Amino acid sequence: MTSTIPAASGIDTSLSPARALVCRACSARYPLAAQHACYECFGPLEVDYDATALAAVTRAQIEAGPKNLWRYAALLPAGQDPASRVTLDPGLTPLVAAPHLAAELGVTAPLWVKDDSGNPTHSFKDRVVSVALTAARALGFTRYACASTGNLANSVAAHAARAGVPSVVFIPSDLEQGKVVTTAVYGGDLVAIDGSYDDVNRLCGELVETDEFEDTAFVNVNVRPYYAEGSKTLGYEVAEQLGWRIPAQVVIPMASGELLTKIDKAFQELVEIGLVEAPAGGWAVFGAQSAGCNPIATALHADSDTIVPVKPTGIAKSLNIGDPAAGLYALEAVRRTGGWMEYADDDEIRAAIRLLARTTGVFAETAGGVTVAVLRKLVESGRLDPTKETVVFNTGEGLKTIDAVAAEVGPTHRIRPSLRAARDAGLLS
Repeated sequence: MTSTIPAASGIDTSLSPARALVCRACSARYPLAAQHACYECFGPLEVDYDATALAAVTRAQIEAGPKNLWRYAALLPAGQDPASRVTLDPGLTPLVAAPHLAAELGVTAPLWVKDDSGNPTHSFKDRVVSVALTAARALGFTRYACASTGNLANSVAAHAARAGVPSVVFIPSDLEQGKVVTTAVYGGDLVAIDGSYDDVNRLCGELVETDEFEDTAFVNVNVRPYYAEGSKTLGYEVAEQLGWRIPAQVVIPMASGELLTKIDKAFQELVEIGLVEAPAGGWAVFGAQSAGCNPIATALHADSDTIVPVKPTGIAKSLNIGDPAAGLYALEAVRRTGGWMEYADDDEIRAAIRLLARTTGVFAETAGGVTVAVLRKLVESGRLDPTKETVVFNTGEGLKTIDAVAAEVGPTHRIRPSLRAARDAGLLS
């Protein structure tokens, strides 16, 4: 649950607003170290902040910051000193107005797509990795690692290459070839495991306890509390890009469930420190899963707090976490805000990828297809209010999962290179 690090290393609390790690289950408190689970109840840990330090942050301070996620450094656990950062400077990705998508789905209020495919390695994982590895550097780690379904592997390998630090990333051996190539190209160690992501994650949990890996920061294991905080920047950005307001509804893809909980946490923090006002009636959080890996949504539909692990199947491999670590907390956020969860099968995912591309010019990976397919279901079922402003999250680039739709799209015409052939094909009519 923890790793040995140099005693003199640590996060500089004279600059950081972070003060401790706190258990989400029993509220036990621990120092800011490389620890992800509570010694008392084995619950997950998250970063706790000095409320006074957060309350001192202003809109003007943020708006004067860099054009990336570090504009929110005063709200994050590490990276306040630019020289301390391990980063590709991700963030401030487009918030795309989607009126044509809204019209097709019957949404009458403004509909937006937060498109995180614009990050340096083309997924939202660059956010969590920048924060996690910046904390890892402060904590004295000299090698970077992760268990990944693909996007995280890309990001860790790229961050390590930029920083000149060795990396070793672990992936399921059946990962999409695009994600394998876009990890291997950075030159670090890439280990393919004959098993599911949950098998990969289990192995990494064992490796982190060995002497041979005591100098290694596994971004989603021993430095996970800091990693998770990077997801908050998606929530911060949406609020800022909307003119410092929180949308009434958000639809978020779920793998571990952590992204959903942290976007909700970001909204709560912004309200608590006075940077925004909550929308009338609050905001509703909706979760999206693949039918091939839907343990969190299944629990919600059964009105249960028991999340039964599953063996993932289907094309949305970036969401294929069969035993989701933050599933219970995702359930809590959705129930508290009056949202819901749904799931989509492979055909619905493919159709949604094409729908999003055709109506917005955004080519999403399969996780984005899941989110848009679920948006459609939520509108059709009446669970999501089409008269309220809504933001959906696309977390990755479609070129990474191009095989998902490759067989369904292609040239609409094939002609000889002549004007007559173009006319015969109806292109001049």
